[in-house]
Amino acid sequence: MTRGYRIFQGFNAVILAVVVVATLYPFVNIIAQSFSDERYILSGQVNLIPKGFNLTTYQIVGSDPMFWINYRNTVVYTVVATLIAMVLTTCYAYVLSKRHLKGRTFLIWIAVFTMFFNGGLIPNYVLVTSLGLKNSIWAIALPNAISVFNLLVMKAFFESLPDELEEAASIDGLNTYGILWRIVLPLSKAVIATMVLFYAVSFWNSWFSAFLYMNETELFPVTVYLRNLIAGATGAEGAGAAVADVTQAAANIKSVTIVLTVLPILAIYPFVQRYFVSGVMLGAVKG
Repeated sequence: MTRGYRIFQGFNAVILAVVVVATLYPFVNIIAQSFSDERYILSGQVNLIPKGFNLTTYQIVGSDPMFWINYRNTVVYTVVATLIAMVLTTCYAYVLSKRHLKGRTFLIWIAVFTMFFNGGLIPNYVLVTSLGLKNSIWAIALPNAISVFNLLVMKAFFESLPDELEEAASIDGLNTYGILWRIVLPLSKAVIATMVLFYAVSFWNSWFSAFLYMNETELFPVTVYLRNLIAGATGAEGAGAAVADVTQAAANIKSVTIVLTVLPILAIYPFVQRYFVSGVMLGAVKG
């Protein structure tokens, strides 16, 4: 190990440490604010440690039955929408990865076209309404079922798989669906896990579609509930007595909502992160 390399390692470690601190500080600060008394937050005394330990806002939100109903809705919406999105995106990407497919360029162009042009808010609303999707999970899941960015990422990954694997499977008697299910998907755990995380986070954090297409409070996801709580608009829409105390926790209500929204994703991420390292194909084909 040369002196220059040791200097580089030290410099690299310092840079990475600064990045880690800059990344973690805002989140730790948000957690500290969520447990702090509002007078300390307003005076700017809360940094990394809570001051004036306070659970008022957590009690306000947690004691409201509507919060748990909306939280359950979010879990259901996220799971169903992510499942639909993954099935459609995977099938579409696998088709587009076949260079010999007739009309492949046209299918790619259709997908890319939607990245730059769309019908607009009013036509989309009219379409969803005319199809009878309002006040249902399908108003959230179907219009956002395929992300073109995710589609192109999966397409590029499928194209990187060796053709010899599929040719060998075809010789052994597998049809197209068998090759996809038994050969391609097991070798695509990295990209599938990444896409699942992307879609799940997107649907979990989404609130505008539900805000637009759902009129019943019992059908709201938790993001809409928390949005209404921050805006002070839930008094007549299901929050009940909870809103009466919102003003007492106005200083840390945003911090609490961020923590409650991010917590499930943080719990799931460690189980998905290990699949991010792409290397599943190393050594799969030799000679």
